[in-house]
Amino acid sequence: MNKLTLVTLLIPFSIWSQSPIQCDRPDQTETPFTVPKGRFQIESGFSYKKELDHNNYSVPSSLSKFGLTQKLELRLITEWNIESYDNTQNSGLQPIQLGFKINFCDEKKGRPKTSLIAQVTIPKWAASDYQSNYYMPNFRFTMQHTLSEKLSLGYNLGAQWDAEDRRRTWLYTATLGYSLSNQLGCYAEVFGFAPQFESANHSIDGGFTYLISDDFMLDLSSGKRIAGQTAEYYTALGISFRI
Repeated sequence: MNKLTLVTLLIPFSIWSQSPIQCDRPDQTETPFTVPKGRFQIESGFSYKKELDHNNYSVPSSLSKFGLTQKLELRLITEWNIESYDNTQNSGLQPIQLGFKINFCDEKKGRPKTSLIAQVTIPKWAASDYQSNYYMPNFRFTMQHTLSEKLSLGYNLGAQWDAEDRRRTWLYTATLGYSLSNQLGCYAEVFGFAPQFESANHSIDGGFTYLISDDFMLDLSSGKRIAGQTAEYYTALGISFRI
C-alpha cells in the first residue's frame, strides 16, 4: 500500500491501515476506528462558539483514549469552558465524561465498518457552577464506507439525555472527506440534533487536517447553523498525538 492511499487517514472516518493516527476530531462524525492496543492518544482543541445569547470558549476540550484491545478503547473527555454574557462571565470544568468505543465489524462489500461509542457524564465531577442533578448517558453508532481511493463517507446515529430534566435528544452526522495531498485532507459535513418536545436543529461545517507524522496531526474547522435553535457559528483549532 503506497502513501497516497493512506491520505484519507487524515480525516476521522478513514478506511485503511491504522498505522497513521485516527482521530474523532475535527468534525462531529466520530471514527469507527479504535486506538491500537496499548497505545495512548490525546485529541485536544480550542474553539469559539457564538451561542444565541452568549459567547462560549473551550480552552481546551480534550479526549483521551487508551487501546485496551485491538477492538476496544477506553475514553475520557474533559472540557474547560468560558461563557461570556453581556454583564457576567462563567468559567470552569464541565462534567467529565467516561466511556468506551467497541468495534463490531470491518467494512466488507456494502457493509460499513461499524463501532459503538457509549459514554456517561458524571454530574459532580465538575466546577461547582456546572454540576448537574443526574448522570447523562449518551451513545452513537459510527459507520463508514469507502467511495473511492480518495473519497470516504462517514456517518453517526445516536442519542443523549439531558442532565437536568432527563429529556432525550436524537443526533445524526454525515461527512464526506477528500484527500488533497499526501498530508492534507479536507471534509464537509451536515449534522443535527432533535430534542424531545422541541424542533430539530441542523448545522453544516467543514475543515482541514494536516498530518505531520503518523502520530501527530493538526486540524482547523468551522461550522454554521442552518436551522433551529443552536449555536450560530463556531470555529476550532486542534492538535492530536499518540504515544
